[in-house]
Amino acid sequence: MWLFILPALVPLIIFWIYPMFYSLYISFTDWDYMSADYNIVGIKNYQDLLKDPIFYEVLWNTLYFSMGVVVPSVFGGLFLALLLMKNQRGMGLLRTFIFSPWVTPAVAISIVWSWIFEPSYGLANWILSIFNVPALEWTSSPTWAMPAIIIVSVWKGLGWCMIFYLNALNKVPESLYEAAALDGASSWKKFIHITLPLISPTTFFLIMITTVDALQAYDQIQVLTQGGPAGSTRTILYLYYQAAFEQFNMGKATAVATVLVIITAALSIVQFVFSRKWVHYQ
Repeated sequence: MWLFILPALVPLIIFWIYPMFYSLYISFTDWDYMSADYNIVGIKNYQDLLKDPIFYEVLWNTLYFSMGVVVPSVFGGLFLALLLMKNQRGMGLLRTFIFSPWVTPAVAISIVWSWIFEPSYGLANWILSIFNVPALEWTSSPTWAMPAIIIVSVWKGLGWCMIFYLNALNKVPESLYEAAALDGASSWKKFIHITLPLISPTTFFLIMITTVDALQAYDQIQVLTQGGPAGSTRTILYLYYQAAFEQFNMGKATAVATVLVIITAALSIVQFVFSRKWVHYQ
């Protein structure tokens, strides 16, 4: 048996298990990423992290960003799937168009959106001017920088959620709708009592996966705001980047990475445990 699993086990140990434990080890040191010598400092990096008010600002930014991305992406994806689930002429092309941002590199998308959010000549403020809304600073404003990044992230993820919902909606038995219609159920009641319960496993899956993906967001933040202005868009992953590659404090950086791994693992466990409740719907 070991002979058969060895080809998969070796790269797993080399590229995943060993780096993870080595990263945990580095979090107990003061390594500066440059020199060969370092000291063991124990849990000092974690203590400093928990005492740092910036860390809690970063956690709040991460929660704000995650909720701002997950809710519109999931429920927007469901809305689009309901609109486009019929096999009418041109629907396939429209679905492809909506899904295309997901397969486009995040850096390229972020560069385009940086032009859209340009305060003086950008498309976003031009649209606002049509409705007599004052121009916004967008990525230059501590108030609007995070919403700007959320808009980019939601726009990129809507099509991905839509594809999953299209598949889930097509699996709902048509006979259930017919039986409900015979009982005089309205379209709204069919949606509430038939559609939503039967697609709930997909909804739960998308909430968990998009949350994990939001925790790992980096490209759009780096291109659009670099964590600013005034740290308003600095998330936990971006804090790791700054600690590691700007401050050259690998001990602190790997401590931040460990916290991120713990959060991600906790979400994965929640998904595994609760998804079993709905497995019979799959």
